[in-house]
Amino acid sequence: MLTISDTRRSRHCQGASRRDFLKVGSLGLFGGLGLPELLAARARAGDGGQPTTKKDRAVVLLFLSGGPSHIEFFDPKMSAPEDVRSMTGEVKTRTSGVTFGGTFTKLANMTDKFTVVRSYASMNADHTYLSVTSGGNPLKAAMGAMYARVAGNTNPDTGIPSNVLVLPEAVEPGLKLGSNFETGALPTLTAPGELGPGYAAFDPSGGDQLKKNLQLKIPQERFSDRRHLLAGLDTVRREADASGLMEGLDRFQQQAFDVVVRGVGEAFDVSKEDPKTLARYDTSGLFKREDITKWNDMRRSSNLLGKQLLLARRLCEAGCGFVTVSDCGWDMHANENSPKNMAGLPPMTSQVDHAVAAFLEDVHARGLSDKILLVVTGEMGRTPRRNKNGGRDHYANLTTLLLAGGGLKDGQVIGQSDRTASQPATERYTPKNLLATIMGSVLDLGEVRVRPGLGRVANALTENDPIPGLL
Repeated sequence: MLTISDTRRSRHCQGASRRDFLKVGSLGLFGGLGLPELLAARARAGDGGQPTTKKDRAVVLLFLSGGPSHIEFFDPKMSAPEDVRSMTGEVKTRTSGVTFGGTFTKLANMTDKFTVVRSYASMNADHTYLSVTSGGNPLKAAMGAMYARVAGNTNPDTGIPSNVLVLPEAVEPGLKLGSNFETGALPTLTAPGELGPGYAAFDPSGGDQLKKNLQLKIPQERFSDRRHLLAGLDTVRREADASGLMEGLDRFQQQAFDVVVRGVGEAFDVSKEDPKTLARYDTSGLFKREDITKWNDMRRSSNLLGKQLLLARRLCEAGCGFVTVSDCGWDMHANENSPKNMAGLPPMTSQVDHAVAAFLEDVHARGLSDKILLVVTGEMGRTPRRNKNGGRDHYANLTTLLLAGGGLKDGQVIGQSDRTASQPATERYTPKNLLATIMGSVLDLGEVRVRPGLGRVANALTENDPIPGLL
């Protein structure tokens, strides 16, 4: 709760307290921490970034948690044996000789707007998201956290956080998805690693209450007056705090005021979007959630991906530099925890097809294709041969990867797999190459190398080569 108080002391059943002049909301999802305190508690000392290292671009990382099948996505292998080839068939694309899995009918007509990498391998066969989202950097920090370390925790012009995580709960207030292994793995998706909690992703999953909390409730002039009062009063509090938690609080108070005063809350509210645009993104009618979430491995699945990507676009327009969108439920073993013959796959791949196509069309119409880089991947692929139940198991040697916009060269298929989609038949690219590609799109890595104070961060961002042919 963001509270401004006077110094007169009063008593209540718990002892001395301060009288509240102003309260701006209650961020219940953060366990009662006030916004300035939250930002302070999550941060470690840092210089906040330099604008010369940041390009005028943003990243949307769509992470399909659980491991999407590279075969049913963009490498269907219909000439392979029956137990290998895509169970959804294939669809011709507008690129001669290139086919996708049969449910990707919209993206098949848009291959000029993105690039697919068929020789990308996460080299990971477990639900360890960070091994992919960190690009394997030695700081064990997700890419969004690395970006925030270089670019700053907030956009200096708008006050919006630089690093945001968008879960389904952020676009549907009151949503209660089931808990499974992915719930435990999710915190690693955007983990800040050795950079410290100050660079963790902001998670706006508070629904309507969060949106209300981020709105200014009194005239801005009065708010500014009380801001100066708060600054004075908190000096005493910081002097009394021996833990060091309040170090640098002034910087985080400024961020808190920026979030409220500059109207950032509206960027998190997809209901503010034009109804026609909202309808184009909407994927809620593609399948009934209860038909999928009865299976344990798919309990965190939702049909809200379209709205999640719409929110991501709104955040990028408001100045956020790195948005991670999580879509869960992609563990398709076809055992007792997921439907036989991967029956949950077609509705989910159709949702990705619809949502990603809507996103690409929207950013293109808005003239933002060069400004926003979309990356679609997961922590692994699936085994080329289906198991006895018609499912595919964990697989490290090939992984789905699509990249679009952000100044990259679109309209390509980079690399090839072997005839059974078991191994790369051309040069293998890994998360280290993906990290270099993404950061080369949104940061001036030449400036990052020479900027004082970045040390290991600069080394981690510049030590690997990007995927050839993209930058």
